[in-house]
Amino acid sequence: MWDFRIGQALGLMLRTLPFILFRMLVYFGVALAYVLMTAAGAGVGWGIGGMGDEGFRAASTFWGGLAGFGIVGAVMYVLREYLLYMVKAGHIAVLVELLEGDTLPGGKGQIQYAGGVVKERFGQASLLFAMDQLIKGTLRSLTGLFRTLFRLLPIPGAQSVLRVVEAFLRMAVGFIDEVILAYCLRTRSDNAWEGSREALVLYGQNVKPMLKNAAWLTLIVYGLLLLVFLILLGPAALVAYLIPGGWSATGVVVALIFAWSIKAALLEPFAVICMMQAYFKTIEGQQPDPEWEARLEGMSKTFRQLKEKAGEVGASAEDDKSGVPQQ
Repeated sequence: MWDFRIGQALGLMLRTLPFILFRMLVYFGVALAYVLMTAAGAGVGWGIGGMGDEGFRAASTFWGGLAGFGIVGAVMYVLREYLLYMVKAGHIAVLVELLEGDTLPGGKGQIQYAGGVVKERFGQASLLFAMDQLIKGTLRSLTGLFRTLFRLLPIPGAQSVLRVVEAFLRMAVGFIDEVILAYCLRTRSDNAWEGSREALVLYGQNVKPMLKNAAWLTLIVYGLLLLVFLILLGPAALVAYLIPGGWSATGVVVALIFAWSIKAALLEPFAVICMMQAYFKTIEGQQPDPEWEARLEGMSKTFRQLKEKAGEVGASAEDDKSGVPQQ
């Protein structure tokens, strides 16, 4: 049915509890910031709205809340490299070590250890972020091939089904890009760009079983997310009542924000661990297929860019070894 072990995945989450707690602290903090800033902005707008009629007050409260939400969104955009570097890549680093049977320190030492591994393999956060964007671009190109093939199938109501398939593929990419980073950490390559290239080719030549596993995980994760959202609606409605204007829709937004934080802190690492299990099991004993590499080069500009980066870093390393002066 699927190629991952749920029991082992949950066990690995417990063994990396310091990182789970770190993720909870980060993402719950972000969710709380969204709610508090939105409420503060709505409160300011409500106060300004006192200078006009009810319609003006409702509008100013709405725009004030939207401004507060937007401020936190802008801060999150700036911090996205840090979140990838310290939170996601760090957690992947310790998970790879555990899957390989290595022992790790506990407590805060685990987070510090992971930071050292990530820095050694990827260098600066900006480099890892740029690499991750190229990986995602290549994965989107690959899943785009499946969308094209699906459009050609003579299926009644194919357009409606296609929208569901496209939504699933977008969600699946979110689980897989971190698995590509895990491959780079597992192989301990000095050239992370080259490791990403190999990992993408291996993924491409095994795309069918990988998408099958991604489909199961998407159903599991988003089914649990829906359950969490429904549970949070009650407390969120109370928060909405305390916000000036007391819009019922605000409760839904608050529930969505905190459901997202639970997904990022708990459900995403579970899904990534499962995808790592499936990926490493599937590619065991395989070598990158040159035909698949050529196929990816032909369909994806971002894969070509990633390959160029791998060649540049490889050439630079060879120059360093041979003592050739760099220009």
